[in-house]
Amino acid sequence: MKLFTPGKITGLVVILALAGGAYWMQQKNQAEKVRPQYRTVTIDRGTIAQRITANGTLNPVTVVNVGTQISGTVTKLHADYNSAVKAGQVLAELDPALLKAQIAQSEANRRSAEATLTLARSTLARNQSLRDRGFISDSALDSARKDLDAASAQLAALKAMIDRDRTNLAYSVIRSPIKGIVVDRTIDVGQTVAASFQTPTLFKIAKDLQSMQIDTSVSEADIANIKPGMPVAFSVDAFRDRDFNGRVRVIRLNPTVQQNVVTYNVVIDVKNDSGVLLPGMTAQVNIVTQRRDNVLRVPNVALRFKPSDDADVKPARAVPVPAANAATAATATKGVAPAAAVESEVQATRYGLVRRSSRVYRLTESGELDPVEIRTGIADTRYTEIVGDALKEGDAIVVREVSADKAAPAPGGPNFRLRLFG
Repeated sequence: MKLFTPGKITGLVVILALAGGAYWMQQKNQAEKVRPQYRTVTIDRGTIAQRITANGTLNPVTVVNVGTQISGTVTKLHADYNSAVKAGQVLAELDPALLKAQIAQSEANRRSAEATLTLARSTLARNQSLRDRGFISDSALDSARKDLDAASAQLAALKAMIDRDRTNLAYSVIRSPIKGIVVDRTIDVGQTVAASFQTPTLFKIAKDLQSMQIDTSVSEADIANIKPGMPVAFSVDAFRDRDFNGRVRVIRLNPTVQQNVVTYNVVIDVKNDSGVLLPGMTAQVNIVTQRRDNVLRVPNVALRFKPSDDADVKPARAVPVPAANAATAATATKGVAPAAAVESEVQATRYGLVRRSSRVYRLTESGELDPVEIRTGIADTRYTEIVGDALKEGDAIVVREVSADKAAPAPGGPNFRLRLFG
């Protein structure tokens, strides 16, 4: 009895062949399914602006503290917050009663001194006549002259005292020394101010709010890149959708040290013709230190991409050092140990002799990653400048690896696209 007939054997072979084909197709589909997929961006040209960010405070360019040289009680106020004042305009008045009483007393003392001076003159004239006739001695005549001189000096002192009292009376009226706007007032009617040891501040007057300044602190690591005249862009919380412009006026050389951090005050001039900027506002400052227009650029995220272990990567090709920098780089590394040569190239890069080297990955039509060594220039928060011809405009550069089930059209502008392989 036969267990397998020719027909059964043929059927068994067909079943095995179909099973093997199905298994092969399943393995192929799984292999294609797990093959890496990438999101890419297109190299383009544009503007790169390197900036230094800091926070500062808006202040008037000139603020005058108005005080008083005498003590007294405030009786009248002629200016308040935001009052526009002119030079010499009355701001406040102090009680003048004691000052007027002092002037009256000084006037009485002056009249007494004038009477004493008149008596001294008469006495001297009479003694002179008696001396000529020999009735008194020379010493008596000298004593009369001394009394006359003392009376004259006393009268002069009292006149000076009266002038001082009148000046103090004038000081009881507080006047504005400049034309401007009152930005602060520290007194009220009935308040007593004392000017015994230092002049108290009664008002603060800003000379002009159409020209303001930003006082900002910049760390010592960034201060070398800032120069007077550099353009500045800033924003304030009150107008978040609006950008303002300014320009660096001066870098003050007096450093500030807080918790071992050294900062310098950078003063920025600001035009406030519309009057919307107010003193004390916090400004988020961006100082443009370098700017490149129409340069080849790559997104910063592409410089941070690292392929996975199962990615198809071509062998890396080193980009040559630019001819202008080759001699400098060779001189910097000639005759030194490898570690010292690396340090020399780092120093050369730091001082602009050679460019920094970075690696990006270009996606080929077959789905492989083509590593490209590039030289980079300046960078901002989004893009980095590409120096040389290692890449050209329109090249697709990988920015990230995505899984098949999450692959979707990449958000962004026209230069941002998704390419899937597998």
